[in-house]
Amino acid sequence: MLFSPESDEIYKEALALHAKHQGKLEIRSKVPLVSKHDLSLAYTPGVAEVCREIAKDKNLAYRYTMKANTIAIVTDGSAVLGLGNIGGYAAIPVMEGKAILFKEFAGIDAIPICFENYETDFTDQIRNIAPVFGGINLEDIAAPRCFEVEDALQEIGIPVMHDDQHGTAVVVLAALINACKVTGKKFEELNIVICGAGAAGYAISRLLKCIGYDPNVCTTVHEIIVCDTHGTIFRGREGLYKNKYKFILAEETNHRALAGSLADAMKGADVFVGVSGPCIVTEEMVRSMNRDAIVFAMANPVPEIWPDEARNGGAAIVGTGRSDFPNQINNVLAFPGIFRGALDARATRISDEMKIAAAHAIADCVPEPHKDRILPDILDRKVTMAVAAAVAKAAGECDCSRKL
Repeated sequence: MLFSPESDEIYKEALALHAKHQGKLEIRSKVPLVSKHDLSLAYTPGVAEVCREIAKDKNLAYRYTMKANTIAIVTDGSAVLGLGNIGGYAAIPVMEGKAILFKEFAGIDAIPICFENYETDFTDQIRNIAPVFGGINLEDIAAPRCFEVEDALQEIGIPVMHDDQHGTAVVVLAALINACKVTGKKFEELNIVICGAGAAGYAISRLLKCIGYDPNVCTTVHEIIVCDTHGTIFRGREGLYKNKYKFILAEETNHRALAGSLADAMKGADVFVGVSGPCIVTEEMVRSMNRDAIVFAMANPVPEIWPDEARNGGAAIVGTGRSDFPNQINNVLAFPGIFRGALDARATRISDEMKIAAAHAIADCVPEPHKDRILPDILDRKVTMAVAAAVAKAAGECDCSRKL
């Protein structure tokens, strides 16, 4: 069942909450404005001296302005939650929600920037608003455009990360690290099936197979087979040339060129990672996997397979994207700490080392993992601080931090 009476009630309560407060964000002054002297310090004439100093050295914006602790959450509304291409206006509530998560978990001020037209090339606009922000969180942008936008913005001098890609990939890596500890499987021997070749599936595949990553900091699994709505992705599959990102996956994964369905791919696999759609995996498909299978069915709100069905099929560890089941795999464990660490380090970008450090920090927050606890609770504030410290340290070691 896709929706329950409880869900309907939540929807009604959410509408009432947003109507009552007219959204979830507001801006407040950090300084008093009760006298003319206050005004002279905060605005004219005093502010002119601050402007002159920054004009001499733009890095001083980190000392004197909101840049040091502010990021932009940028979307074009083309892939919002499970709602699809609903546009910039309709995306505002989600971006506001993301902003309050940044504030609540990491103390970061985040401002939604919602573009309305999916067809517009907005990379230049993002580049031109960068001066006021210490980082850019790309959000809910459809593939393959999300890859193109992120790639085009990597050299603007501040961290730019598409969270749907890398935040999800980091948490999946953390979950796999601890799942291996529980099952006794060796990470580098894992055979993995990933269902979904969009933003999350692509990034997870790249991280777990070290595609484009520095081999000195990234450990690759043995093999990955990626499936989309047409079945397995493999070198030589007709039509792949139309999507260069699937073409990359075809070159770097599924080296035996297995052609077939998701069910075919899952036979003999150690791990299933689902970032696709509801109820597409059966007990029999899980039963065809290797012993002590690991199943991460992350589609929301309805997973690719319900946890009890996966366990009935023989899965040793099951994770979903939902909060009402054990092992919630949610990028809230990653993105607040990653950006907190990046801001603390005055990072110029988010490197391979920083993402992998984040994954290990998340995994380490569960010192004794077991089948129903391979990840920390997403409400555990200590996770954000642990991730931030690890990311900031990695930024310094990889020379990605700005020296002020």
